[in-house]
Amino acid sequence: MPVFLRYLGHRLYTIWATFWFVLPFVVTYPLQLVLVRRPEWRRHLHSINRQWAKFAILMWGVPLEIIRENTRPVPQPCIYVANHGSYIDILVLFYTIPGFLNMMGKDTLVKFPLWGPLFGKTYIPVNRRSVVSRGRAFAQARQGLKDGRPLALFPEGTIGPKPGEELQPFMDGAFQLAINMGVPIVPVSMPLNHKFMPSVAGLRVRHARLRVVFHEAIATKGLTEADIPDLKANVMAQIADDFVPEGRGIPAASTWR
Repeated sequence: MPVFLRYLGHRLYTIWATFWFVLPFVVTYPLQLVLVRRPEWRRHLHSINRQWAKFAILMWGVPLEIIRENTRPVPQPCIYVANHGSYIDILVLFYTIPGFLNMMGKDTLVKFPLWGPLFGKTYIPVNRRSVVSRGRAFAQARQGLKDGRPLALFPEGTIGPKPGEELQPFMDGAFQLAINMGVPIVPVSMPLNHKFMPSVAGLRVRHARLRVVFHEAIATKGLTEADIPDLKANVMAQIADDFVPEGRGIPAASTWR
């Protein structure tokens, strides 16, 4: 009986969380269709996305701990470099990063019904296997930084087999961009998102607390591409430091299916 009750509880909570995720988008979709038409209006579309993220997380009823280690305001624009552990990562970053954030994400996001085309026009989709796509995406990112728009991305490129426990190798693009533009990097740890949504397969979510850690900004002025390995290792170490022990441990699927 306890196993059945756990199963039922997870299913009911999944329905609840999905409903409050979808409803705000459906309600605001006509307005988003209008705002996406002109580049100068898209900052307002992002504001809707921020409020959507805040409302959804509020209705999920999960505690979200936000830790900002910066003792001074983060210089803008900057590049937020975050680990990728769950499909709610973008939503959490929308919630916690102020301003007109630019987000670089997989081009598969553009294929999502309704929201995909909005993402493709407001943010930066990229196919990391395509040299042309990567070049186009980083050109867009550079222009956004020149315009004062901060950028967030996931240098792992994908969700690894052990989210919240081990990082996948970081790609160099974010660090090359930061050095070339002379903008600071802010390492961001999200060690618990995978506990809320371990996988999109079967659309299963669990009530679990969330935590975001914004580490001290790292200046890149004066650095060259020869400094990328050390810079990358520094960022990876800061992010991974938040994984243990609380980031570990997705319960065995048999305990919550």
